[in-house]
Amino acid sequence: MKKDREQWTSRLGFILAATGSAVGLGNIWRFSYVAGVNGGALFLILYTAFILLVGYPLMVTEISVGKITSRNPVGAFKALSEGTPWWLVGALGVFAGFIILSFYSIVAGWSLAYVIKAVRGFGSDMDFAGTFVGHISSVWPPIIWHGIFMLITIGLIAMGVVNGIQRASKILMPVLFGLLLILIIRSITLPGAGEGIAFYLKPDLSELSFNTILAAIGQAFFSLSLGMGAMITYGSYLKDKEDVNGSAAWIAGLDSAVAILAGFAIFPAVFALNMDPAAGPGLAFITIPAVFAQMPLGYFFGILFFILLSVAAVTSAISLLEVVVAWVVDEKGWSRKKAALMLGGVIFLLGIPATLGYSLLSGVSFFGLDILDTYDLIASEITLPLGGLLMALFVGIKWKARSVREFANSAPGMIKIGKWYDVLITYLIPVMVGFVLIFGLISKFRG
Repeated sequence: MKKDREQWTSRLGFILAATGSAVGLGNIWRFSYVAGVNGGALFLILYTAFILLVGYPLMVTEISVGKITSRNPVGAFKALSEGTPWWLVGALGVFAGFIILSFYSIVAGWSLAYVIKAVRGFGSDMDFAGTFVGHISSVWPPIIWHGIFMLITIGLIAMGVVNGIQRASKILMPVLFGLLLILIIRSITLPGAGEGIAFYLKPDLSELSFNTILAAIGQAFFSLSLGMGAMITYGSYLKDKEDVNGSAAWIAGLDSAVAILAGFAIFPAVFALNMDPAAGPGLAFITIPAVFAQMPLGYFFGILFFILLSVAAVTSAISLLEVVVAWVVDEKGWSRKKAALMLGGVIFLLGIPATLGYSLLSGVSFFGLDILDTYDLIASEITLPLGGLLMALFVGIKWKARSVREFANSAPGMIKIGKWYDVLITYLIPVMVGFVLIFGLISKFRG
């Protein structure tokens, strides 16, 4: 089966591609505003703990499922549980990738648009909130930028696993880290940056709440691209000799590093210029431009920030489209180029109502949410944790944790997972993820 499919040409290529999948707007835009709303340092500690307890074991599992079957998420579960309905777990991952990319591309389009706005300059007298609202509530500009971003994503996927995904990741990931480090140096050297560093590094236990715990678990899950089939798909292109455990550790570590470093790029600058760290989703598009407008050399660093945001969006988006494309290439026999173009086009069309949810369709809501937030609810609050829950249950009930552990340990590598994995994946993770799913929805609807 492996000879009929492309494979990563090196372990580094896989690690960079998979890290690129995990690293996205969730690490920079979403992580920063969620951390800001939930107490900074306390959230950071909880997030790191859940990466270790939930994220790493599930990542080892998903990569193992892909590697042992060399199939897309649907085909992988069919191969491991022939004649049973467990393939629906894989189908849920494909569905998640489809829905997430349809609205993810819209926010990524905002990032591309803000690169141009940054080049034009953020004046200190600019109405930053009005500028952002004006952009997203217009009809055609958000659709056009959404389309441009989808064309970039489709083009990279159509080029293939090695020439498209791997080559792009080897270029874009070092660029992303370089841009991030430049922004951190500028941010922490601003007068008054110390208050922001303290907010980010000194936990305040009075900030601990039920919602903070939920937010930290949810962010750890979202950040690592778990539950959406991306790691299964990328794992399916691994060679037999490649180490699962060590690769998963590198991916989780690098992904978390980007999220944590993004906080050092943002919070010191926000505090130094007396902005609100709890500005919510508008932090990247309203607060940050206002920060750059007041910052020495802010014009230059503003451009770098939105290029960084756009690069992160691309590396993550290509994995989302690859999940869907791999499914029809494997199961339906489509060519890669046809699958990328056709499915990318459908995803683009699906995203249009969400872009219009701030303009022509602004009166449409579901459960009190606009269309884009409804897409996000379906994918991020329901599909992703449900996918993770079912993955853990599949291992506990069908495949057995011991079998996964032995397979993951079979390749050469320094890291060997022990019996603690069996306990986590069989008992603790289903409880924790189920907790997030149920109480997260209760909190959402009550709110």
